[in-house]
Amino acid sequence: MSSTSTDLTADPSADPSANQGINKAVSSLTYQLPTALADTLSQTLALWTKDSLVEKIWQKDATLWTNKDEAQWLDWLHVVADQQKALPEYEQFAKEIKEAGFTDVLLLGMGGSSLAPEVFAITYGSKAGYPRLRILDSTDPQQIRHLDATVDLKKTLFVVSSKSGSTLEPNIYMAHFLSLVKETVGSEAGSHFVAITDPGSKLEVVAKNEKFRRIFHGYPGIGGRYSALSPFGIVPAALIGLDLQTFLGRAQEMTTLCQDTVAQNNPGVLLGTIMGVAAKAGRNKLTIVTSAAIHDFGAWLEQLVAESTGKLGKAIIPVDLEGLSTNTEVYGDDRLFVFIKLKGDTTSFNGLDNTIIEERLAQLAALGHPVVCIELSEKINLADEFFRFEIATAVAGAIIEINPFDQPDVEASKIETRELTDEYEKNGSLPAEKPFFAEGQIKLFSDEVNIAVLDRVASAKTLDGMLKAHLDRLGKGDYFALLNYIEMSQEHVEIAQKIRLNVRDKKHVATCLGFGPRFLHSTGQAYKGGPDTGVVLQVTCEDNDDLAVPGQKYTFGVVKSAQARGDFQVLTSRKRRALRVHISGDLEAGLKQLAAAVEVALG
Repeated sequence: MSSTSTDLTADPSADPSANQGINKAVSSLTYQLPTALADTLSQTLALWTKDSLVEKIWQKDATLWTNKDEAQWLDWLHVVADQQKALPEYEQFAKEIKEAGFTDVLLLGMGGSSLAPEVFAITYGSKAGYPRLRILDSTDPQQIRHLDATVDLKKTLFVVSSKSGSTLEPNIYMAHFLSLVKETVGSEAGSHFVAITDPGSKLEVVAKNEKFRRIFHGYPGIGGRYSALSPFGIVPAALIGLDLQTFLGRAQEMTTLCQDTVAQNNPGVLLGTIMGVAAKAGRNKLTIVTSAAIHDFGAWLEQLVAESTGKLGKAIIPVDLEGLSTNTEVYGDDRLFVFIKLKGDTTSFNGLDNTIIEERLAQLAALGHPVVCIELSEKINLADEFFRFEIATAVAGAIIEINPFDQPDVEASKIETRELTDEYEKNGSLPAEKPFFAEGQIKLFSDEVNIAVLDRVASAKTLDGMLKAHLDRLGKGDYFALLNYIEMSQEHVEIAQKIRLNVRDKKHVATCLGFGPRFLHSTGQAYKGGPDTGVVLQVTCEDNDDLAVPGQKYTFGVVKSAQARGDFQVLTSRKRRALRVHISGDLEAGLKQLAAAVEVALG
């Protein structure tokens, strides 16, 4: 095994005159790779330099990818400089909201419009005197009801964030809260709402009609998952008092570094090349490890990588919050580990701190696993990583030969969901369905092909027997995806984590954990459009205390059910190994029954 490394802080360029004026202490990247992968990396970087491929990125040359519509989606390359120019406007707006007495900001969005703001809220919190930022990106009725119970409608600013302005979830969130605010403050309700959307969208029309306090325009040439440094991320960041001058300044420094035409010295191109050549070598499970203080960054990174690369039967599958086992044998040769480290962070998350992480990654590197470490000198430097990973994902997409800017299978799920909600509007119910197995609170559903396989191989016609038959389908290079359409509460996350880690430890495969519908707009693309290496367990439940959607026959519970069914239909239409577990009655008891059955199934 060869240990190859580079440090872009200590030596950002072989040419000492290059990158003058850049703060070289912004961040550093080091890596250790096995010999074969190190050789491929070196050859690929040399090719990128020789063939001037970095220039093609900045020239918006679609031939670098599939020569389709890629050039239309590259405005994020220059967005940071634009946002720096708009900084006085953002700061004035944040001052206005603070002085108006708003104590909370509730962002209503999905995927690209909500994940970066979530990172800002969790990572940075709010500056003294600025409102708290919270995110709603779930159609689960219980999750919305629990949020309702804590929202002071008179002191909350609602930010409706939707690029297209026609995305189902933000629109029904808006309908819900607009109705409540109108009941509370009457004709002044619009002053409690802000829209972030592309020019001319349906949301802009609604915002004008409802007299929203403000409309911020996104960039038509920036896709949702590349929008963290556009108004979709910067407006919420401004509202919590984030030091945007420093934040955007750091992002601009990384933007400049990523224009270096020598691929080895370009921090985004270097990372993307590692990701791309690793994926082509079979190491396509990007295992994300972070310091505790920046742990939520992985939620944003998951979407960027999965939705960008998961198509045409290819994918880099991001694995977030899986932790690091003390047993190195649970990791197959399909992993690439990336540690995003905050220097000096002494806190821990899920039992891991920097010291433990570094020890375990050193063990993995010694065994020949590729390991990348990106070190931030301070938390604000996370700004670098948004842009670095955007460049890296675009580069990796070029190397694995896909278009990293479309998401065809996300659209397929939306179509299935819309057909189901339309049927509910017409008939007052969703199509009837029949389980192929039931035990206790749990019913099992799947398509004919999957049912036939499970019936044939299950050694016992019991819940744990059926689950064993399903999980035994996991093989070398596969991954397990646990996809939950239930409230994303701490208790539910803990049970789901227990299930996924049991599967990892017994089956020695990468594991992914998602909550719907938020993952539909992120990792869901890779599960459907990527390779047939996923074994999926979808979890749904009954919503005994449903919630109406104003102006519609369907409820939030019906929408969630339609999303789960639509998701599952697309998975099975792609011939995925998928099983749906539906829990009736008490959800907590049903989840415990499921966790216990999985434990027995794994032996």
